[in-house]
Amino acid sequence: MPIRILAVGKKHESWVSEGIDRYEKRLKQPFSVEWVLLPHSMHDGLQARHEESERLLKRVGDDEFVILLDERGKNIDSPALSHLLLAPLETSRTVTIIIGGAYGVDGRVHARADFIWSLSLLVLPHQLVRLVLVEQIYRAQEIARGGLYHHE
Repeated sequence: MPIRILAVGKKHESWVSEGIDRYEKRLKQPFSVEWVLLPHSMHDGLQARHEESERLLKRVGDDEFVILLDERGKNIDSPALSHLLLAPLETSRTVTIIIGGAYGVDGRVHARADFIWSLSLLVLPHQLVRLVLVEQIYRAQEIARGGLYHHE
């Protein structure tokens, strides 16, 4: 079962696709990824956040390990991410990573998340977040298998 990435937004832009493809080709089970892109809401602000959150939650099963990307989440290093991903994967739990829309997600998604992760205190564009995320999943894989990609 691949790591599932639920993201609100349009398809990957070409420059992002090229980078994502580069890392995805190197991923092996259980670290491979599956992208599920959900369209933006037609609304703005709180209404968009509520609608998009509802659609995201409908895609998440009760037994899944959910990681929410949020700039107010916890900062962790790459070895900690490797451990965070590997633990549920070793017990055959689906890992789902959520990237909310431009207005974020509501409290229901925060409450459902098993871990809230911040890539950075900076607010990053969603397309860039996707690329950084897949690179970090590849790095986590290499740390877990003792590869030479990550240096301490």
